[in-house]
Amino acid sequence: MTDSADISLLTSLFNAAIKAANPEHALARYLPAPPKGRTVVIGAGKGAAQMAAAFEKLWEGPVEGVIVTRYGYGCSCDKIRIMEAAHPVPDEAGLAASEALFAAVDGVTEDDLVIALICGGGSALLPCPPDGMTLADEQALNQALLASGAPISAMNAIRKHMSGIKGGRLAAACHPAKLVSLIVSDVPGDDPAQVASGPTVPDQTGRKDALAAIEAYRISLPDHIIDHIKNGAAPNPSHANFVGNEVHVIASAAKSLEAAAERAGALGLPAVILSDAIEGEARDIGRMHAAIAREVAEKNRPFPAPVVILSGGETTVTLRGKGCGGRNTEFLLSLSLDLDGMEGISALAADTDGIDGSEDNAGAFADGETVARLHAAGRDPLAMLARNDAYTAFDAIGDLFSPGPTGTNVNDFRAIVIHKPPE
Repeated sequence: MTDSADISLLTSLFNAAIKAANPEHALARYLPAPPKGRTVVIGAGKGAAQMAAAFEKLWEGPVEGVIVTRYGYGCSCDKIRIMEAAHPVPDEAGLAASEALFAAVDGVTEDDLVIALICGGGSALLPCPPDGMTLADEQALNQALLASGAPISAMNAIRKHMSGIKGGRLAAACHPAKLVSLIVSDVPGDDPAQVASGPTVPDQTGRKDALAAIEAYRISLPDHIIDHIKNGAAPNPSHANFVGNEVHVIASAAKSLEAAAERAGALGLPAVILSDAIEGEARDIGRMHAAIAREVAEKNRPFPAPVVILSGGETTVTLRGKGCGGRNTEFLLSLSLDLDGMEGISALAADTDGIDGSEDNAGAFADGETVARLHAAGRDPLAMLARNDAYTAFDAIGDLFSPGPTGTNVNDFRAIVIHKPPE
């Protein structure tokens, strides 16, 4: 197991990042004035229930509405209905949730206010097949996208053209009420139109973008789905539907990484932030981070040790095998192979929503002895990486990180601690 002192340090940095994205803290600054009429709350995402609970606590006046979150991620709300559905592949409960969100805003007037609480995970939680398509079609699409290794921007360009709710279509249903979208960003660059595929934010992508992404990432889809994207009748919502609406990104990876860096400084450890928007294959990004860590440890550049290197963003995994894993554990297994035998280096990579992939862990811990521990446990780390079996690898040596649902989601969090080598 990774050194206990380093586990404590890395966990402290993760907790600081999560606290910075706490819904109650983030929402308070962006609450609009109460309306003359009704206040209706709608939303989706893996942290949406906690956002709704925080909103109820902060809001002075009557409120109603519907939120959908992942199974097991709900919490108690007095006035806002909390629904749960499947993630990452949508199910019938998600279909019912999409219908409930549309029903919640049916009949709103210009005197009413609609608050949209949106965070990562909403794409899968809001299935809404367009005319001529079925839930099975959306499920097949999501499964193909998850296996493709395509970046989130490419996936969303495709999803938006196979949906009756994404790409601003939910916002169109809120007209003529004022709509305020309060968004916790889990996407590189913090483009609000990308979070949960932008159900309440106007879409700038067209069919050509979706088709280009399918071709570029060699995504295999049934012919009738391709035909729909090419010829689907539903246009993007008119920009007239968005006049007077507000969109605020209330929490993001950038803000959380800054909080982690501040926490490291308070503990006497200098910190550097590489980027809050790193994308790419998880195993490739792992090797890149390992190269930087080795440079620091062996040559004291480009940053002098001791130091903690922080980064965020959203990596992807192209499925090559049938192992059990997630993008953060895959990142760490790749990093461990390149840091094998190095002393004084420890790392944590974790999804800030508390779940990495489809298992119950957020990520894992790793260090220069990870590979040796795997061999001692009778496991072949290189073979496990080849078959996308990183969860199993870290589970075998007791280095999984499982904080449970965090109530927020600002994408991946990575921290690598490099201690000063002995004189």
